[in-house]
Amino acid sequence: MAVTEGEPIGIVAGGGSVPLHVAEAALRAGRKPFIVAIDGEAEEGIAAYPHEVLKWGQIGRMQSVFVAHGVKELVMIGNIRIRPDFSKFKLDLGAIRVIPKVLALLKNGDADLLSGVVTIMGELGFTVIGAHEIAPELVATEGPLGRHKPDTVAGRDIARAMRAARAIGVIDAGQAAVAINGRVVAMEAAEGTDGMIDRVGALRRAGRLKWSGRRGVLAKCAKPQQDLRVDMPTIGPKTVRAAAEAGLAGIAVETGRVMIVDRDDVIELADRAGLFIAGETSRADVE
Repeated sequence: MAVTEGEPIGIVAGGGSVPLHVAEAALRAGRKPFIVAIDGEAEEGIAAYPHEVLKWGQIGRMQSVFVAHGVKELVMIGNIRIRPDFSKFKLDLGAIRVIPKVLALLKNGDADLLSGVVTIMGELGFTVIGAHEIAPELVATEGPLGRHKPDTVAGRDIARAMRAARAIGVIDAGQAAVAINGRVVAMEAAEGTDGMIDRVGALRRAGRLKWSGRRGVLAKCAKPQQDLRVDMPTIGPKTVRAAAEAGLAGIAVETGRVMIVDRDDVIELADRAGLFIAGETSRADVE
């Protein structure tokens, strides 16, 4: 989808640095960002941009401030640490109109929830576009980054881990997996990618997994049904630190469908730790 050049762009900002990268990219493209920051989630750096901090449930207020700033296109991006409990909110009039739909969506998986939110935003008069459409430089490209490259052994682990990550994505269970010496040893669940890597490290320290030097690969890819406009997977410096601490040899991410946040820091950390970071084209099979 082609983004609209020159017009204002709205950003609904959760936590992390991606909303700030998107705001910077919008300015470079000649668009004026206006950020609605989720209270308790968004970083303090949003103060450098025109913004308003709103609580969950202030949907009507969000709609009115975006309209007042001429916003027609929105980017919804950033980490949400705790899934909101709408039953405890003070809802404004705009929220009361749509909250029955949101509550119905919460009964389904994350993919259905996020796609449903996009639909609701459309009913409010906005078009939701992906962060990668504003800041394409965030998206992983083919091949290695930095000084280190995967060897033949790592190549085998990449293939195994990517296959496992795709398989759990089909059932909406997770986005990542770890393979070591040709064997899948961990797949992402509710703990998230970094938590899964920590689990691998704990298994190694407990003697349940054994290898010398750096071995094994973390692979991360999007679920087949994932709405990349609002839920493109990411890796960042924290992921690299966790992989290094666990003793892994590198990280493989799906090209075009995973974002690398704070890329310069990611490359520097990986180079220093002796890890490779590589973009890999994912195949459709999950055999």
